[in-house]
Amino acid sequence: MGGHWIGLTFCCWWQLCLAQTLRPRIANARFATNNPTLTTIALEKPFCIFDALMSTGASYEVYLYVMADSAYHSRLPVTDNSSKPLNTTFQQTNGGLSGAYRAATFNVPNCTSPPKLTDAADATKAPTVLTQYLIRVGEDDSCLYDPEFLEACNPPLSQDTAYRFKYILVDRTAGVMKDETVWSHPIKTKKLKQSSTIDTWPGRRSGTMIVITSILSVLTFILVLGFLAALLQAVLTTEEMPTETRYASQITQHAVPRIQEAAEL
Repeated sequence: MGGHWIGLTFCCWWQLCLAQTLRPRIANARFATNNPTLTTIALEKPFCIFDALMSTGASYEVYLYVMADSAYHSRLPVTDNSSKPLNTTFQQTNGGLSGAYRAATFNVPNCTSPPKLTDAADATKAPTVLTQYLIRVGEDDSCLYDPEFLEACNPPLSQDTAYRFKYILVDRTAGVMKDETVWSHPIKTKKLKQSSTIDTWPGRRSGTMIVITSILSVLTFILVLGFLAALLQAVLTTEEMPTETRYASQITQHAVPRIQEAAEL
């Protein structure tokens, strides 16, 4: 019996350590093809990370915190001294440049039935699968201009900027943090390219563009060649028509005298 409790304790301790070493990750490219963008970054939700620490009778939710990599500190707190999550906003932290802000709140993902990659190919199931699987940071800009908005604000990110992310598990009843992940590795948004820097040299075109251009060139050449052949045939036909008329008229003129000579004889 004592060995059973020791094994259970070790298992819980191992799950706790595992949760502490896991970190938010960028979403799979098969689910989010254009990621990151100029102002958004799609992350995987924390599947099967907090399950071992969730008691049966409690209700939990997940908070997502965001900060710029320039403000990163491994021990930067996201709770106060009583383990209550901080409600810092995007505006208070200057968009994450001076600290972490709470960007989103959502239910703990169901580890027993994670989303299937095959369902993402179905147009009717894709929105549900994406909502279950990922959280897109920077997709909401309405909260910035609503003075009465009191929930977590998830406004657009800055372009060409690296960010870090953290998930924490919160007990809804007590309002305190029960577990957390470590901060993610830096993930950088894309940079807007200037029109003057776009390379238009054909050698830098993709293989598909080269194939399409080649096919169009061949079709154009065949079309021009057919037009020239039709024009040449029309010219030759026009030149041959007078020759045939003269030949027929000569035959008619010589035939009349011969018939008269035969009648006189």
